[in-house]
Amino acid sequence: MFKKILIAEDIDSIGLGLSTILEKLHAAEIVHARYCDDALLKIKKAAQDDMPFELLITDLSFAPDHRQVKLQGGEDLIVAVRTLQPDIKIIVYSVEDRMYKIRRMLDFLHIDGFVWKGREGSGEILKAIDAIFNEGKYLSPRFSHIFNPAAVMEIREADIELIRLLSEGHSQPEISNILKAQNKNSSTSYIEKRISSLKELFKAKNTLHLVSIAKDMGLV
Repeated sequence: MFKKILIAEDIDSIGLGLSTILEKLHAAEIVHARYCDDALLKIKKAAQDDMPFELLITDLSFAPDHRQVKLQGGEDLIVAVRTLQPDIKIIVYSVEDRMYKIRRMLDFLHIDGFVWKGREGSGEILKAIDAIFNEGKYLSPRFSHIFNPAAVMEIREADIELIRLLSEGHSQPEISNILKAQNKNSSTSYIEKRISSLKELFKAKNTLHLVSIAKDMGLV
C-alpha cells in the first residue's frame, strides 16, 4: 500500500479527517497542505530528499485569503506536479460535478481517480486508493456513464468557447472573424455544424436555448 501520501485541502476538518482515516487504516505517512503552493513545495522537497510522495489527494477549489499564491487551484497543482513527478498517482476529491471538466481531467491531466465529495466520500477515497494501488483507475459511481458514447458526447474547449461567444450575442459571421483572428477553425460551415451538434446533444430548441442550458450546467 502507499506509504507516503500528500493531501491538498484548505478545509482543515476535511484534510485532518482524511489524514486520521488513512493513518489508521493504511499506516501511511500523511502530510496535509492547505495551499497548492505549499503542496508543490512539499512534493519538490520530498523528491530532492529521495523520499517522494507516492499519492496526491487534492481538492480543486481553494478559497482565496490574504496570502498571495502562484497556483490558483487544484488543476494548476496537478499540472505542476505532473511536470515535476510524472509517475505520482493523483486522486481529485471535489464537489465538482460538471462532466466535461471531469472528463478533461481524466483525459488531459491524466488523474488516476475522481472521488465526489459527498456523504460517501471518505469511504470512496479508500476504494479509490485500493484500486489505484493495484494499477487501476477510480471514478465515483455517480459519473459511471461519463464514457458512454451513447450518453455523452465529448465537450471540447472549442465548443465551450463557441457557446461563450454565442452567449455574448455574437452572430455566426462575427464568431467566424473572431476565430479567424485567433488562427482557429473559423469556417461558417464548421461553426454551423458544431452549433447543430451541440443543440442535438443538449436537446436545445434553438441557439438561445442552447446558451441557457450551457449556463445552467456551468459551462459558460
